[in-house]
Amino acid sequence: MTITQLEYIVAVDNFRHFAEAAEYCFVTQPTLSMQIIKLENELGVKIFDRSKHPVVPTDVGEQIIVQARKILNESQVISQIVADKKGVLQGELRLGIIPTLAPYLLPLFIQDFIKKYPQIKLIISDLTTGDIIDRLKTGRLDAGLLVTPLNDPGITEFHLFYEEMVAYVSKSSGAYRKTYVLPGDIDPNKLWLLEEGHCFRTQILNLCELRKSAGMNNFEYEAGSIETLRRMVEVNNGVTVLPELATMDLNARQLSLVRHFRPPAPMREVSIVTHRDFVKKRLVDVLIQEILRCLPEKIRKNKSKRIIAINESSQ
Repeated sequence: MTITQLEYIVAVDNFRHFAEAAEYCFVTQPTLSMQIIKLENELGVKIFDRSKHPVVPTDVGEQIIVQARKILNESQVISQIVADKKGVLQGELRLGIIPTLAPYLLPLFIQDFIKKYPQIKLIISDLTTGDIIDRLKTGRLDAGLLVTPLNDPGITEFHLFYEEMVAYVSKSSGAYRKTYVLPGDIDPNKLWLLEEGHCFRTQILNLCELRKSAGMNNFEYEAGSIETLRRMVEVNNGVTVLPELATMDLNARQLSLVRHFRPPAPMREVSIVTHRDFVKKRLVDVLIQEILRCLPEKIRKNKSKRIIAINESSQ
């Protein structure tokens, strides 16, 4: 049994496809398949049921793969110990980030991070919260940047900052004439929302208590990005809700359409999350430092008086 063989079975479990796993491991499919068969012969059991499409682990295979993941994680500790002893920050950090954070947070720190830590290879993917959690648990990601709390016992959360949620209103909206907006001021029939799968969509629903509204049945368009929401308000009127970072580069005309909710302001909590068996702690520590250093001062000072849940509303 070798570390390489364990890497191969974990890759097949991740992708549920031998060809894709081989491509990920930078080997040919025959090479990968031969090594897995060799491991199965050594153990005297079948790890994968090849008659299924996509391929799935057998019952005993699932147990073997769980243990393989633990061994691979522990094997990374050796390299980390050596790097720490040498005082060198190097390695690969695979990071997932949700789409409602990526375009606003990444530009703040990414260039400085790359220049400051040239020996750290940062691989970033835009993913939904569900995909990030799944990839953390299967070892395809090292860390995630997303909104918390998740209340997942398998995930460790490192709080970064709180981001205010603000209303973005057209001039025809009644909320435009208000200094502070109340959730009840938002007409659900004129509210633009992100499509299903975005935790920010759920936060807006929870903030505005829209589960109680029959008007929710009238929504026919759901946007794929926050920028689309903003443009829909500007061109087609109505209202939406934006995270604070998305307002940082607005011009004067656009800022005139921003309305704050009545204090205490609703916030979303942003964190870096890792799997509980995570080993690249030093790399994540420096990433956290760079993110916090580059944040606007206003956001660094936000408090957690009113956190809007990211889970489905029970209302």
